[in-house]
Amino acid sequence: MTSLFDLTGKTALVTGSSGGLGLAMARGLAEAGSSIVLNGRNEAKLAPLVDEFAKNSHSASHCAFDVCDEEAIVSAFNRFDETGQHIDILVNNAGIQFRRPMLELESADWRRVIETNLTSAFIIGREAAKRMVKRGSGGKIINIASLASEVARATIAPYGAAKGGMKLLTRSMAAEWAAHDIQANAIGPGYIDTEMNTALTSDSKFDAWVRGRTPSGRWGVPQDLVGTAIFLASPASNYVNGQIIYVDGGLLAVI
Repeated sequence: MTSLFDLTGKTALVTGSSGGLGLAMARGLAEAGSSIVLNGRNEAKLAPLVDEFAKNSHSASHCAFDVCDEEAIVSAFNRFDETGQHIDILVNNAGIQFRRPMLELESADWRRVIETNLTSAFIIGREAAKRMVKRGSGGKIINIASLASEVARATIAPYGAAKGGMKLLTRSMAAEWAAHDIQANAIGPGYIDTEMNTALTSDSKFDAWVRGRTPSGRWGVPQDLVGTAIFLASPASNYVNGQIIYVDGGLLAVI
């Protein structure tokens, strides 16, 4: 592997990495040489994954916390400090979906989606960047955006608002932290076949729409994000900042 994409000696925290996109990206970053900190709310799901990484000769640990709990986030980073664990790469992946027409949408559900998908990225990004700035060795922040960062779809208003916000949060991070050699970018997945989208993949009409609307003619799979994640985590992207790379099979490129 060319040194441009070599992550040896780096440590990556990937939120929401007990499955789906987060776990796929964590595995990919580990293959590129990074040590991994897996995250989720359920420690019982994370521990066996650490063992799996070890069996594949990859360095991994886990840190269970709820991304909506600011106190737990700050405590986690304080523990990283105490143990000398430096987070060089942060992947803000944790997120949820909630489908409901706006006329039927409760404000509590709106807030829950915004807190999980957007506010958490700000808080975790802030804590990671504080340490990156203090160390003076730069860092990489990768936020997981969405097609919904650009276009709307009925019944997912809070998700769209959060992912639209993620686009500007990413640019704000770049504007404020680039001088400290921190690159903040985002990945915008298209329609990916994950557990969160089971209701869509099992709907034959919607499945046909996705395949027909996407130039690649298929749903994405979590592995499709790995190359972009490695690029944005590596020295290859050192002059890339404040950008969203859409991994969508060409969907946004066509009418």
